[in-house]
Amino acid sequence: MNYSGYWQFWALLAAVFAALTAILAKVGVNDINSNFATFLRTIVIVFALALFLLYTGEFQPIDKISGKSFIFLVLSGLATGLSWLCYFRALQIGKASQVAPVDKLSVVFVAIIAAIFLGESLSGPAWIGVGMIAGGAILISVS
Repeated sequence: MNYSGYWQFWALLAAVFAALTAILAKVGVNDINSNFATFLRTIVIVFALALFLLYTGEFQPIDKISGKSFIFLVLSGLATGLSWLCYFRALQIGKASQVAPVDKLSVVFVAIIAAIFLGESLSGPAWIGVGMIAGGAILISVS
């Protein structure tokens, strides 16, 4: 069975790579300024993604992107950058096993913000799961 068409497949891969990111970054920021480490990581990401886009032929002309999409992608990029700066600083001074779960509180924030601003709805059991994620992140971070 080909799983590459399922969002769950890609989400699980994202989680695996995020876990590797935490471990590799924790080792990488031991003797370097966390902001500069984020800069180096960003250069690698830009270079690797540019090669990927060249390989797949998926570059798109900037002038074909709607103003709304462009603004929201720029804002998303700024939020990503701020998230990375904060994450690397937290990894530099904290334990990866505690920092990563707190970072995953983003799942809780996404559920709340998506419900309020995007009109998305979750079932009762899903909200219980969101609460469990929050509780688990808090428990791991204080132990």
